Amino acid sequence: MKRRLLASGAGLAAAALVLSACTPPGSGGDGGGDGGGGGGEGGDSVINVGWNEPFRSMNTLTANGNAVANSIVTYMMNDNFGYYDDALEIQDGQLGSVEQVSEDPLKVKYTFADSAQWSDGTPVDAADLVLQWAASSSNFNTVESNNDDEGNVNENPEGTVYFDSSSIGPKLIEEFPEVSEDGKEVTVTYSKPFADWRTTLGLGADGVGVPAHIVAKKALGTEDAAEAKQGILDAIENEDAEALSKISNTWNTAFDFTSLPDDPDLLVHNGPYKMTAFEEGQYLTLEVDENYSGPIEPQVQTVTFRYNEDPMAMVQAIENGEVDITQPQATADVLQAAEGIEGVTVDTGDGATYEHVDLTFNNNGPFDPATYDGDEEKAKKVRQAFLMTIPREQIVETIIKPLNEEAVVRSSLYQVPGSPMYDTVVEGNGSDMYPAAADVEGAKALLEEAGVEAPEVRFLYGASNQRRAQQFQLIKESAEEAGFTVIEDGDDNWGTRLGDGTYDASLFGWQSEGTGVSDADPNWRSGAQNNYGGYSNDELDGMLDELLSETDEAAQGEKVAEIEKTLLEDGFGVPIFQHPELLIYRDRVQGASSTTVSPTMFWNYWEWQVS
Repeated sequence: MKRRLLASGAGLAAAALVLSACTPPGSGGDGGGDGGGGGGEGGDSVINVGWNEPFRSMNTLTANGNAVANSIVTYMMNDNFGYYDDALEIQDGQLGSVEQVSEDPLKVKYTFADSAQWSDGTPVDAADLVLQWAASSSNFNTVESNNDDEGNVNENPEGTVYFDSSSIGPKLIEEFPEVSEDGKEVTVTYSKPFADWRTTLGLGADGVGVPAHIVAKKALGTEDAAEAKQGILDAIENEDAEALSKISNTWNTAFDFTSLPDDPDLLVHNGPYKMTAFEEGQYLTLEVDENYSGPIEPQVQTVTFRYNEDPMAMVQAIENGEVDITQPQATADVLQAAEGIEGVTVDTGDGATYEHVDLTFNNNGPFDPATYDGDEEKAKKVRQAFLMTIPREQIVETIIKPLNEEAVVRSSLYQVPGSPMYDTVVEGNGSDMYPAAADVEGAKALLEEAGVEAPEVRFLYGASNQRRAQQFQLIKESAEEAGFTVIEDGDDNWGTRLGDGTYDASLFGWQSEGTGVSDADPNWRSGAQNNYGGYSNDELDGMLDELLSETDEAAQGEKVAEIEKTLLEDGFGVPIFQHPELLIYRDRVQGASSTTVSPTMFWNYWEWQVS
């Protein structure tokens, strides 16, 4: 076994597999398949990937489809206008070029390469990008929501338009884009300057989304691809509610499936791999598409995903040669087991999720000004005191470093350690007001200043998550030493309770999908969907608006630091650590590495080789 550190981290918790009754193509035996060299179209080489959650949708822009289990597959099946490398730098993609053509107003032009083509021979062009913009902007929705209590999208009534998606960048594009006569160029105009224009459309696993001509075929009954594309463009430009109602219904759910569909239209793609097998809950197989016309040359012919939630079973499958590469949930037991296998490399490092504690501002609890007759300063001091007691350094040293010896306390709410902006932000965000080693005496002094004795804090976390249970105990001991009374509220259904006001502090993780400064906006903006603690600060909302419009990277770092300083001073919460991740692979696999944003280890799949 060889162990090394990841250059910049791994991704979301993945998982493992136990051999099932159904055996996927190309599997079996030591190394899974006939190995073989790489190059060009990949020869006869095979890689078996272990993952915890099965694929369920080709549309990664919907609420249902926005999951790593989907994006790692669509990333290999579709090209894009850009992607993140393992240094978190955006690299040019394969669909064409993106350039800013005007600063005031902000205009961005997308130019499709001549090689950009859907697998059925239809060009990838303006209709695809315009549909992605319209669907992800929510600008055409006639209702705020059409989801049931569990978040599942309902079918739109006739004439009602609801795309089950919303993103800040596309929403700022309010005018119908300029489209060249041949459909190869699309120019979008923003209603105001926007910092993350480079990542608004066409990035990573989303690419340009699902094919517009297939959407129109299903929604409008238009068989001819060119006519179908024009039908999409016309419906959007004319804001045709009747047509958009049907289009949004199709876009929302038609591309969801949990086994290989009988309808080949649902598998139309524009990237180097095609889906050839999918057995529900067991495996999914991709093979190099011999008709692919783009520039990527995968070195592996066949990639099979094999599904199981048990990370220890995955380690066993790695040892048996039934799986070649995986990213299981990082635990001490999994690491120890993997390190004991000969012929296997274990890369350890940071993942795409960071742990944090948030406080609740609006539930008549210990951190709510209403508890103290509206005394904002008193409530703030209690919040700051509690956050001072969180033993972040002890948590990292005792729980995280055994999994990643290079782990550090994370000190930014926005930026991943190692990202280009991280050091700048930490230098200016005042995070040292909450010492990594905790400041129990400082917390006692703040409580005394506030005149508050033994405040009770109901602390929510995932009860069955061993790592979080350990963190809770360390936090409880430290906080109670300072004078708090911490009430355990461990709950396996913690996710459904976020924002319901039944707790005062919560412990969970945020996933990073990119390094854009707009990504975290919904976490702290007043009334935003991820602002579960009811935090509201008009001044901060104005600072967020300014950040969204700041296109200079150096100035972005300064503004992020000021925003974080405000959040930390207000006692919103604190970051603790970047989740440790393990990338485990057999020696037959070369070229494997990972990055701290989705799609993690798949970012350079075209460089994978097997020996």
